[in-house]
Formats: sequence, C-alpha cells, structure tokens
Amino acid sequence: MHGTEAAVSTVIFGLDPMWFATILFLLTYIIVMTERINRAIVALAAAGLMIIGGVINQEQALAGVDFNTLGLLTGMMVIVGVTRQSGVFQYLAIWSAKKVQARPWGIMVMLSLVTAILSALLDNVTTVLLIVPVTLLITEELKVPSYPFLFAIIMSSNIGGTATLIGDPPNIMIGSATGLTFNDFVINLAPVAIVVMLATLVPIYLIWGRKLKAADTDRQRVMSFNEREAITDSRLLIQSLMVIGLVVLGFVLAHPLGLEAATVAMFGAAVLLLIHNFGRDAEEQSKGVHHAFSEVEWVTIFFFLGLFIVVHGLDSTGLLNWLATKILELTGGELQATAMVILWSSAVLSAVVDNIPFVATMIPLIKSMAPTFGGTEQLLPLWWSLALGACLGGNGTLVGASANLVVAGFAERAGQPIRFVRFTLMAFPLMLMSIAICSVYVYFRYLS
Repeated sequence: MHGTEAAVSTVIFGLDPMWFATILFLLTYIIVMTERINRAIVALAAAGLMIIGGVINQEQALAGVDFNTLGLLTGMMVIVGVTRQSGVFQYLAIWSAKKVQARPWGIMVMLSLVTAILSALLDNVTTVLLIVPVTLLITEELKVPSYPFLFAIIMSSNIGGTATLIGDPPNIMIGSATGLTFNDFVINLAPVAIVVMLATLVPIYLIWGRKLKAADTDRQRVMSFNEREAITDSRLLIQSLMVIGLVVLGFVLAHPLGLEAATVAMFGAAVLLLIHNFGRDAEEQSKGVHHAFSEVEWVTIFFFLGLFIVVHGLDSTGLLNWLATKILELTGGELQATAMVILWSSAVLSAVVDNIPFVATMIPLIKSMAPTFGGTEQLLPLWWSLALGACLGGNGTLVGASANLVVAGFAERAGQPIRFVRFTLMAFPLMLMSIAICSVYVYFRYLS
C-alpha cells in the first residue's frame, strides 16, 4: 500500500467517501473484536463493501493488496508444514524442555528468548511459524495452558523484529527510503529492544509464570523422552534443513539480488515439494501436495487479503495522510516534541491499523521536514521513533502485526483460540510500557 490515491467524489447513496470508509473500517474492527463471526468472513465482506460502495474499484483494491506479505506467509507455511513431517519440531520441543528440567517458567523464558533472537535474524512471521508448533507440543505434554506461552511468543516476536533492518516490514521500508543499513538498525535499536524484552518478561512472570506448575509425573515423562526418537524421517529432515538454510540465505541476499521475500519463500516451498515428491507416483504426489497445502492457515491468509483492501480503501480517502499531517502540525516544528508524537502516535495507530500504510504515509512527511530541522542528518531521531513505534505498536492488539494473527491461527486449529478482547486487555498496557521505555531511550540518546 503505497501512497494515497484520490478517492471518487461520491460513494453509494451520495455519502462522503471518507466517512463511508471510516465507518466501514470501524464496524469491521468492532465485529472482529466480538468474535461472533470468523475474522476472514468479516474482512472479505468489508472488502467487498469497500468496492461495491464505490470508495475504490477492483483494480485499486488489488493494487492495495500486499502480495509480498501473502506470498511470504503462504510459502513459509508450506515449508513448515512439510518440515513438520520429519519430526524435527518434536525433537526441538523435547530438547528445549529437558534443558530447563521441564519447568514451565524456564521453558517460557527459553522460547521467548529464542523467538526474539530468530525474529531479529529472520523475520517475525517466519519465526512464529517455526516456534508455535514446538510450544503447543510442550504445553500438551506438560498439561499446562498454552495461552501464556503463545502470548509471550507474540510479544517476543515483535520486540525481536524491532532490533534489525529485516526483522519487521516497517524497518525494511524505512531503511529502503533513507539508506540506513543493517548495522545502523542494530546499533540504534537493538539496545532498547533488549531492555524492552527483559522488562516485558517481568509482568508475564508475575501474571502467569509463578503460577505455572507441571505435575512431577508429567515433568518426569518429558525428561524421559529421547529426542532422537522423535525424528521419523531423517531424509526429509536433511532436505528441509537444506531448503530452510537456502531460504534464510535468500532473505539476507534478497535486497542486493533484487528479489522480494515472497519470491524466496514461494520458490523455497516449490523446491522442497519437488525434492520431497521426486520419484513418487502421481497418486502419492497428489496426496503429498494436498497435505502440504492443507497446512496453510487459509483463514489468516484471507483475513489479510480482506484487511489490506479495507485499509487501502481508508487510505485512498486521504484520512491517514490527514491524520499524519495533523500529528506533525501539533508539534510546531520542535524536534523533541515531533519525535515523541511520532513515537506514541505510530505505536497506538499501528496497534489499530496495519503499520505498512501508516509508515508509507509518514516517510515522505518526515523527509519534507529536513529543511526545518537543518538537514537529513537531523531527522535520525524521527526515523528511530517511527521504527520503534510502528514495530512495538504491533504488540498492542491481535491485529497489530502479521505474526500475531499467525499465532492466533495456530491456536485456533489447536482448539485453544486467542480471544481478541482478552489479549488486548493484557497486551495493550505492556505495549504502552515498552513505548515509555523507548521514550526515555530516544530522549537521552538523541534529544538531550
């Protein structure tokens, strides 16, 4: 979703397009929150109304869909689905649990830290695709609720993704627009991401961690497992690890090679399916491919498809651009105030709407402020504020970031759905705490 298109002058029944799109967006959000209707149905119906209502046409709607995100999600879901058949996730589950003597809080901390680190090195969506199946296996064996573990993983994925250029889409966009490098992001954002990660674990421990107990018999059963026996298909394991390694390398080299992440993920999925099914007869291949595609979280994919169109329709009316302009006007051209307003507003808005169109709108507006502040070098505090707010704001609600919805999709299929309101009541205050920490960091490092 790049830029803002001129909306048609009127929509259905002569209503103002901005009002129509805003009301439709708010209704979509409210219905998703109530969870009375499946979120994919709500998003697709709202997308249809955005087009039928005349806010945008079908061509504009398709232009608003981020197929790179959908391709990345689908490709990685296929890869993870095929890899799971090797037993490697069971191996990781047993190994990680045994390392902390199968204590629930120790397992939660280990999984949270691994998630944060992998989210910084890969991207947070790929990371949760790998970590969540492990988590569900462990919690099932220990007979403890999975929700606290999944909550911690969502928090960790977005915090870890904040630390690097490739960890979260807003950082990729900012880096591309400003020329800031991978090392720039690590040096400037990783320190505060570490502090936020450690600070977030404290309330999670106080709320859930100290209460999580596993029966000695369940812990002993987990400790007695032989992780090597979990590997049921060593040939597939080798094939999967090779493909995953090449896909990760592809993500790292994607920018200099002129490739998008979706191309890397989808090609990786195709290669893994090819080598896994090579030499089998047509019927076996058909079953294998059907099984791989059944592992894709299609509810999540179609929810994103609809949501992209709804948000693009809202963006096309000029509302997001108007909001961003008003935010900058409020500061009166003062650098400290501008940085804080960008940090807090991007966090709150990114929790409610997709951060991609918001960041796309903010980038040219921040660039236009260079003369006011004395050149592009003086804008660095604003870029870091935008990155921190947009990435960490994703922790505020269940629809705030792609990774959150992927985790929710896994939880729903496992019969332990993550409820929107319950999640938000706990997550939003923790997100605000992380932004408060970032405010202190940005002020003392760049503004004092």
